[in-house]
Amino acid sequence: MVVFIGGVARGFSGFGFSALCVSGLSLVISPAQVIPPIFILEILASLTLLRQAIKQADFSWLSWLLLGNALCIPLGIAILNFVPQIYVRLLIGALLVLLVGVQLRGLQWHGAPTRLLRFLTGLASGLVNGLTAMGGLVVAAMMSATPLPAVAMRATLVLLFFFGDLYALLCAAVMPVNTEVGAPLLGWGALSMALFMAVPMAAGMLVGQRFFNHTTPQQFRRLVLRLLMLLAVITVARALFQLIGSAG
Repeated sequence: MVVFIGGVARGFSGFGFSALCVSGLSLVISPAQVIPPIFILEILASLTLLRQAIKQADFSWLSWLLLGNALCIPLGIAILNFVPQIYVRLLIGALLVLLVGVQLRGLQWHGAPTRLLRFLTGLASGLVNGLTAMGGLVVAAMMSATPLPAVAMRATLVLLFFFGDLYALLCAAVMPVNTEVGAPLLGWGALSMALFMAVPMAAGMLVGQRFFNHTTPQQFRRLVLRLLMLLAVITVARALFQLIGSAG
């Protein structure tokens, strides 16, 4: 159900799939097991929009975002591989509360975005993408606060997801065995989980594309953000409860 809802969000708004799936599935599955399959599914989802995105993307944003991702995605994946998963869950929830809260408040960036801002956004999204597969929300939060047109923003995100997640997947393939699940970050388990989740994702994307014809993007994105906030609060509460329990 979580994957289907994530597919609906991706099919309609162009982002939100990773955030919904990671925050939802991390309630019952280790983030280290969830994130590699999400990388695979994000790549597959982007393939259907690739040709159009190349024509519409803002490459002044994309180039700096890709550079930042290339530098920080391996660091995020390395941290994911060795940090206890309870802290990863807490970080996922806290990041969602912060990023979704910024978007719900509608904060705006005054002035043209500088190269440094674009590069720092790329670094932050790369770290978050490697660690939680939700780096797209960092970019979406920053780009939505600038005057960048919605079409260009969506196309830039599609290309960033495609190249960034492909790179992250390659990094995960060469990472050591995960200490918690006793298996490589990218192996048959991740591939089989991605195959299992591909059907509900595809179905959700079809529904999302149909919703687009009847609902404004602003209305639906606010619905997705509210759902993300709910999942973030649940994730943080569960992680804090586990920390208190382990301390006792």
